[in-house]
Amino acid sequence: MYTSTVTQFEEPPKKKPVNEITVEPISAVDEPAAEQPLIWRNIIGILILHIFAFYSFATKCHEAKLWTWIFSPLYGIAAGVGITGGAHRLWAHRSYSAKVPLRILLAYLYCMAGQTHMSKWIRDHRTHHRYTETHADPHNSNRGFFFSHVGWLMMRRHPAVIKYGSKIDMSDVKSDPVIKFFDKYYTPIMLFLAFVLPTLIPVYCWNESWSISFRAVIIRYVWLLNATFLVNSFAHMWGNRPYNKTTKPTENPTVAFFTLGEGWHNYHHAFPWDYKAAELGAYALNPTTAFIDFMARFGLAYDLKKPNKELVERISRSKGDGTESLWGNNYHSHHSTIVE
Repeated sequence: MYTSTVTQFEEPPKKKPVNEITVEPISAVDEPAAEQPLIWRNIIGILILHIFAFYSFATKCHEAKLWTWIFSPLYGIAAGVGITGGAHRLWAHRSYSAKVPLRILLAYLYCMAGQTHMSKWIRDHRTHHRYTETHADPHNSNRGFFFSHVGWLMMRRHPAVIKYGSKIDMSDVKSDPVIKFFDKYYTPIMLFLAFVLPTLIPVYCWNESWSISFRAVIIRYVWLLNATFLVNSFAHMWGNRPYNKTTKPTENPTVAFFTLGEGWHNYHHAFPWDYKAAELGAYALNPTTAFIDFMARFGLAYDLKKPNKELVERISRSKGDGTESLWGNNYHSHHSTIVE
């Protein structure tokens, strides 16, 4: 069944824009463990950032003005949409299409987060999905919570990540003029949007002190980093598995709250091409979907992909652990007559 903005599939899309997006991960089981030297520059940098952020919040938060308390979280949420709605759902999974103005906006918001070049983020995520929980997975959750959360950034990559990551089809990303531009000028754009601009705005708009304004930027930056990491760690360890009990990704509403809807991870790994990244349609724990739907109302987002409900039910009954997503009880009970 097709509508003007949403395409429902009874089976996974026949022609996937990039061949690494599959329902089932492809294992790289032949790769042994390997030595991965520590990157002390990253270790020290990450440690200093976290100490400074925690110390600043504990000792200076009461000095911040009200508008700083409002502005900093909103700036972080906007940057988060650049990751979830842009780098993740639009570019990494091609779960919907976007016109140039929206692609530019999402790239702009992504740079506000200050993480890494978009093409690198997209390649890592596609590699993660194709080789989930193997040595080729950049943040392999089988190696424990700390490694999957932040430890993978503190050491050289496993050779399998480099070997198999180089095989990921990135032709669509390389041909996107928006990504090409923002990747080319990423460092100055990112530094200005992630650090300089959010420091200047409070100082010049409501006379916040330079010290508090800068500390607020670092706190927001560290918060957003860890929110992103939650999907790699918490959402691969704690929660239920209604759609595929054989993989580690879980349904975790707490992670969904902190990541703008990215915590419905068992579903997402079963249907990575669904623009909602979740079965449930409610916006409360999936504001990224609300953003995409809002953009679709103006024609800026289109070809929103999602699976047919019967396909979701069939996969859930055949591969799931017997549980349901947090808000899926009514849906399942009302479809109990579907043949397995």
